[in-house]
Amino acid sequence: MIVESEVEKMDNSGISLRLIEKQDNAEIASLIRKVFREFKIDRPGTVYFDPTTDDLHALFTTQGSVYWIALDRNVIIGGCGIFPTPALPEGCAELVKFYLASEYRSKGIGRMLMYKSIDSARELGYKQIYLESMPELGKAISMYEKAGFRSINHPMGNSGHFGCDIWMLLDL
Repeated sequence: MIVESEVEKMDNSGISLRLIEKQDNAEIASLIRKVFREFKIDRPGTVYFDPTTDDLHALFTTQGSVYWIALDRNVIIGGCGIFPTPALPEGCAELVKFYLASEYRSKGIGRMLMYKSIDSARELGYKQIYLESMPELGKAISMYEKAGFRSINHPMGNSGHFGCDIWMLLDL
């Protein structure tokens, strides 16, 4: 069971994970858009223009969803979640809104966020996880492949993110 007060710490680094809170909305939306500008993928059909990006807390009150925030001594440095995207097959959820501040990449924090979300999907009873991405996010795609995601040749569900052209699926 996913407990709202659950916090996971990463060794002695000051990095922790916790569930999203309403007061996180502006800070995580700003971080997500910063990452999009960094990779020059701030274009229509992506999370950058998705209105739900500005109120992730409300979005993740949806039954069957969860969103984890990564913090470094109470400063938001990333996030990742599981969402029951409409029109996905029964037992399948989407790994969504997975972003990490540039200075925290390649330190195992992204992997920790991803696996926390995957574990949450299992706890929620999902059998598969779907994701959408773009070629510009090559390091993330490599991490997905190492976690067991496989490429598929078509989108699934109805995320509304027509700007993504990489689709992957993980069997749990």
